[in-house]
Amino acid sequence: MRVAVTGAAGQLGRALVARLGPRLAWAGGRDELDVREAAAVAGMVERVRPDVVINAAAFNDVDGAESDPAPALAVNAAAARHLARACRDRGALLVHVSSDYVFDGAKREPYREEDCPRPLNVYGVSKLAGCLLVSAAGGEHLIVRTSGVFGAGGSRAKGGAFVERILARARQGAPLRVVDDQVFAPTYAADLAEALLALVDGGARGLVHVTNSGTCSWHELATAALDIAGVRVRVEAIRSRDLGAPARRPAYSVLAHDRARAFGLPPLRSWRDALAEFLRGGV
Repeated sequence: MRVAVTGAAGQLGRALVARLGPRLAWAGGRDELDVREAAAVAGMVERVRPDVVINAAAFNDVDGAESDPAPALAVNAAAARHLARACRDRGALLVHVSSDYVFDGAKREPYREEDCPRPLNVYGVSKLAGCLLVSAAGGEHLIVRTSGVFGAGGSRAKGGAFVERILARARQGAPLRVVDDQVFAPTYAADLAEALLALVDGGARGLVHVTNSGTCSWHELATAALDIAGVRVRVEAIRSRDLGAPARRPAYSVLAHDRARAFGLPPLRSWRDALAEFLRGGV
């Protein structure tokens, strides 16, 4: 099986490349492929001739998308359509990664794949649009929704993944204020990469939710990271309204894993165990 990976410089892309070995046919980030350009995407697929394309490219600036939606829509939606059409024409499987932010957080039990999406922000709209465009293209596809991904190679614009930013600010002596009223399931990029490959190998298709086990708030994630790293500082718990962020976030966006189990994927380890491995230098 020949696999191509877009977004290879990011958290998930790096983890995929590290695990694919001889199955990796091509991997590229923004410098190697502009996924916003349909002709460039089609050219890559025609040249590489992969059996599977895993789309790990994403625009993840949730707040930035509120004031300027175009980049999010171009990368998360239009680019997904380009990839889906190119894979359809080649007869390749497209694995597309989506987000828990397609939900509004009004539910208080894990969201299932069949639950109706109601995104609260532009980023969520762009991710939902990407899912719909991939499905509408008519080719073989696997859409995997996940949440709170952390790992090596986080967004350069943000200064790394949330965990890395928290540790950096703590070590600089900066005050830490983190919301405690948004509940989700943090997901380690390395575990997500392994799950994606297992789902592909198992023949999974359609829409599947994948996260690490357990749930927490962003405040709990921050305090756990600091505790594991041995950094003793206070993290002030605040409400979302106190943060003043431009984009609204769902208060509850935990994802159910029933369909993943049906495809034979065992539960991923707890987010705390995964976080400990990451902070020990995991990829």
